Amino acid sequence: MHRSEGLVIIAAGRQKMKYGPLILAGVWLLVSHAGATAANVGLIRVHGAIGPATATYIARAIDVAADRKDACLLLQLNTPGGLVSSTEDIVQSFYASRVPIVVYVAPSGASATSAGTFITLAADVAAMAPNTRIGAAHPVALGLGVGESTNDVMRAKAQNDLASFVRNIAEKHGRNAEWAETAVRESASITSEKALELNVIDLVAKDVPDLLEQLDGRTLGEHHLQTAGATVSEISMVMREKVFQRLWRPEVMFILMLIAIYGIIGELSNPGAIFPGVVGAIALVLVLYMSAILPINIAGLALIGLAIALFIADVFAPTHGVLTAGGIASFFLGALMLFNKAEPGFRLSLTFIVPGVVLTTAFFVFVVGAGLRAQLLPVQVGRETLLGQVVPAVTPIDAQGGKVFIEGEYWNAVSETPVAAGQPVEILAVRGLTLTVKPKPG
Repeated sequence: MHRSEGLVIIAAGRQKMKYGPLILAGVWLLVSHAGATAANVGLIRVHGAIGPATATYIARAIDVAADRKDACLLLQLNTPGGLVSSTEDIVQSFYASRVPIVVYVAPSGASATSAGTFITLAADVAAMAPNTRIGAAHPVALGLGVGESTNDVMRAKAQNDLASFVRNIAEKHGRNAEWAETAVRESASITSEKALELNVIDLVAKDVPDLLEQLDGRTLGEHHLQTAGATVSEISMVMREKVFQRLWRPEVMFILMLIAIYGIIGELSNPGAIFPGVVGAIALVLVLYMSAILPINIAGLALIGLAIALFIADVFAPTHGVLTAGGIASFFLGALMLFNKAEPGFRLSLTFIVPGVVLTTAFFVFVVGAGLRAQLLPVQVGRETLLGQVVPAVTPIDAQGGKVFIEGEYWNAVSETPVAAGQPVEILAVRGLTLTVKPKPG
């Protein structure tokens, strides 16, 4: 190799060493950029009242997002509130989560009131869309059944407990604990813009892409979010959760209550039908199970029971429908009051109440009434129809026996008082094929 060729190779080597770091830096930027764009964000949507099915859905979604190693789990929330027990379960799921939780109250016009306030404040990042609202977390709205009829001690106890609960949630994430407590004690409610100003939430975003841009670069504990341009994968409800979401509703419980009433009363008024009794018993068990979760007003339940008693009493008492009218009024008021202490999302609407009153009235008037009246009618067939009839003796009758002819048949007959042939006798009892009779004067 010539000396000139060696100098060229050495120069080329020095040129590669000069640009090597730049090449490596470019490769690193490309890799890191590819990693950032490859980030995945889990998304779930909660719309409507918070109940047991909602808590189960959120807990499962958190596990799915953690197993997929998502950058975070985004919960888009729009709720009027719900049950305090389910809210507590959701907050505990947030605390135990292995993936950052971002609650986003959206779209514009949505709200996170009552239970939604607790859920939003419990998230690692609390965000809201413009023109949304948060607050109004009074104990009555959280399905605790704390109303005007409840004594002051119990009302204050529930309120203090929830105030401490929401304060702890807010303080855990460095948010405005004073306002959070006001939301419970005074039902304070504010807009998203005011919430950002008061440090109730962390940011306001117009949509999900805007939210992901604002989340990018945040550090939440051990997690450094890289969400700009991330892929959003929605985690949908499974069939089981969808079914329970539909079942844990006051409308479903009301319908099951009607089925229980119709089935059990129908079986009692028409003994031996079996099927109505079985269906009614199953519906009653489901109602009792659901009543342990849904907030029931005992006064409303008592009025419905009174209505049933009035419907039945009118069958036996000649009141010309007065008791039935009272039963209709009692049933209507009881249905209105049945869930009146619950969150608006867990209240019964007139769309279900009015048809329920009409069907129940028709059931007791035409089905139960007809069945009970039929049981009160005299026996029309069988041996019991012989009792009390008066027929002439065919032969002399005494304690040893004799004969009578009735309904086309000859019967053996006995009498403690001797009876002459042709004398009228009254049938007192039927024992096997022998009638017990007595003389009938005249």
